[in-house]
Amino acid sequence: MNFSIAQIIARLWAPRHEISCSWFLWRRLCAKLRERGRNASRESGAFLLGYRVAGRARITDFILYDDLDPRALDSGIVHFDGRYFGGLWDICRQRSLSVVADVHVHPGGAGQSSSDREHPMISRAGHIAFILPDFARPPMLMASVGIYRYLGGKRWQTVPPPARRIFLHIGL
Repeated sequence: MNFSIAQIIARLWAPRHEISCSWFLWRRLCAKLRERGRNASRESGAFLLGYRVAGRARITDFILYDDLDPRALDSGIVHFDGRYFGGLWDICRQRSLSVVADVHVHPGGAGQSSSDREHPMISRAGHIAFILPDFARPPMLMASVGIYRYLGGKRWQTVPPPARRIFLHIGL
């Protein structure tokens, strides 16, 4: 029998959440996004790595875009060169993880730009994209985080603000 006390507790406390992440990892991620954003002067982002069990995903690590593509943030907005995806897949294979979502920051709100809609980071139906408002500065309420599910064919489903706390759990 294979089980984890943390997984059991997480299921009890957050049984309906589609994606979860420890608060420690989330805080570290947001701090790194702010750091790479150079004092709120440019967008930054990351691929969120983890695993899926029974239709739910757990974020356990992240890879910042500019760690893979050193020029990804040079223009002030995220522009990830597809030639660097091989490095991402290598990291996933080495760590036995997969990309469960991506995240990037915006200077204002968390709405998708036309570029976000036209160019998903992972163009596979079901992929989740998070947009953090105000360059990920605290305090950040879960209802202010943009959550988008890619449907394919450049179509997206927006998770409405009241459902965001149920969709994404930051905690245990």
